[in-house]
Amino acid sequence: MNNAPMRRLAGLGSALVVLGATGALAAGGLAAPGAVRVPPRGATAVCADGTYSFSQTRSGTCSHHGGVGRWLTPSGDVQVDVGATVLLARRTKTSGCKLGPNPDRRCSPGAYSSGLTRTVLCSSSFHTSTIRNVPDSERHAVEIEYGLQPRGYGSTLEIDHIVSLELGGSNSIANLYPERAPGYHLKDKLENRLHDLVCSGATALRAAQTSIARNWQGLYVDAFGSTPHVRR
Repeated sequence: MNNAPMRRLAGLGSALVVLGATGALAAGGLAAPGAVRVPPRGATAVCADGTYSFSQTRSGTCSHHGGVGRWLTPSGDVQVDVGATVLLARRTKTSGCKLGPNPDRRCSPGAYSSGLTRTVLCSSSFHTSTIRNVPDSERHAVEIEYGLQPRGYGSTLEIDHIVSLELGGSNSIANLYPERAPGYHLKDKLENRLHDLVCSGATALRAAQTSIARNWQGLYVDAFGSTPHVRR
């Protein structure tokens, strides 16, 4: 049986009731609790009330079902346990943060997730999409702390992870800051290089995390031999 139409309907939040390959009923993108013992194909989250969500975005997932109980990987397996959030320094401010090419360390010191070890991060089955969880409410909270209007800014600005997810960074607000283009594009390039160095054993994970949080632009010069162009 071709399940693609069922998954598309569920992803669109259709009110239709459809029958999946497992025999579990799904309505509006949610499967009935207790109908199956394993997550149905295409499920992305288990809601607090036991239903499954097929939402393709994390914002608002399971909002009418008690919130997200646990996230699932695209294959339907339980997501990696990221562990506890560990701050790289104490967060001493939550307003009046200075917007610039680097995070205001008083507001955004950087943080990593204790469960995201080198073994986990360098596994061929690891994908940052399975741990990314920054809802709009958290993005807007960061914008407000930095004196910005809480809204979307398109490609001109991104609420970026200070320690990137591929380096074990946390989704905590302490690890997020507003980064203007083209800075975040260049930082992405550096993050990919650092991930390769960590996985090859050339750089220790903790050293990569602290270094990119302290001065990613200086690290960029070391990695690529040129100064990144960022808005001051």
